Amino acid sequence: MRRRRPEKREILPDPVYGDIVVAKFINNLMERGKKSVAEKIFYRAIDIVKEKEKTDGLELFKKALDNVAPILEVKSKRIGGATYQVPTEISDNRRMALAMRWLLGYSRARKGKTMADRLSAELMAAANNEGGSIKKKEDTHKMAEANKAFAHFGRFR
Repeated sequence: MRRRRPEKREILPDPVYGDIVVAKFINNLMERGKKSVAEKIFYRAIDIVKEKEKTDGLELFKKALDNVAPILEVKSKRIGGATYQVPTEISDNRRMALAMRWLLGYSRARKGKTMADRLSAELMAAANNEGGSIKKKEDTHKMAEANKAFAHFGRFR
């Protein structure tokens, strides 16, 4: 018998924008419990975006997140000794989590002096539908599209 699911923790909105999505992103950005460092990096990245793009940094951040968030993914399912990659739709929570993870992962892998520079560059690229995180989303969708034939396995079992 399975145990009950743990209850979701309440996340307080971030101090500058009063936004829960931003707070979640900062929590993902944080390493070794250093939240103030993560906050500085994020807000600096938003300032860089404001300077370069001459638009609202928060708007661009939200647009980048929406552009990176995938709709479909493949999950492995064993049926009769064979493993199939079954395309499934993604819940909103998981979509946001994946988008944040990919944005941060590709930001960290970028060339640039500071993390704020790299993060701002990745956000601007993602808002314009380019960059590593967008490529990751497209690859995920291609995988789902290629395995469309197995979609019927996802519904019944």
